[in-house]
Amino acid sequence: MASLQTLSRSFLGWVFFCCCCCLPLLTSSLPLKGASTAHHACRLRKINFQQPYIRNRTYTLAKTASASDKDTDNRLIGQQLFVNIRENNRCYLMKRVVEFVVKDVLLTEVKNQYPYVEEVAQFLASLTSELSSCKFSGKKEHIEMNLEQMKNKMEQLGENGKTKAIGELDLLFDYLENSCTDAPKKGGNKKKN
Repeated sequence: MASLQTLSRSFLGWVFFCCCCCLPLLTSSLPLKGASTAHHACRLRKINFQQPYIRNRTYTLAKTASASDKDTDNRLIGQQLFVNIRENNRCYLMKRVVEFVVKDVLLTEVKNQYPYVEEVAQFLASLTSELSSCKFSGKKEHIEMNLEQMKNKMEQLGENGKTKAIGELDLLFDYLENSCTDAPKKGGNKKKN
């Protein structure tokens, strides 16, 4: 009788273990039939954007650079980036914009001209690293064309182009959050075009 009780407890223990521990682990990693894994690769955790420290650093840096920007007619980071871009490709587009801004703006000689540049660049680089598996779906031509227009506009502005890009880091932060998190924030810090 004692061995029967031990055997039944052992069996019940295994059933409990399998139902409560193994089964949820196995099924949670399975993609839904027909679901795209690229969608999940193009998502950031909302918590990344809820850190007051880095948000304040980013917005302060943008405000500081914006005060030096005398050109109020042009916008580098705005809704024009999303022209002809499908919703499911917006995060990929923003990843590419952030990569460009970090490499070609923040990590250049301007990093010595403004406060917090290195901290903000490091934060943005960590987000693009999290998005390393994020790929576009469909045709890439509109994404490349919109990126090229932004780069050309920045180049046309000369030295002020980098200042303008830094002055719009608050917009970049907001667009990245809205495009790459599951629950986009409403409102936010918006500048007029």
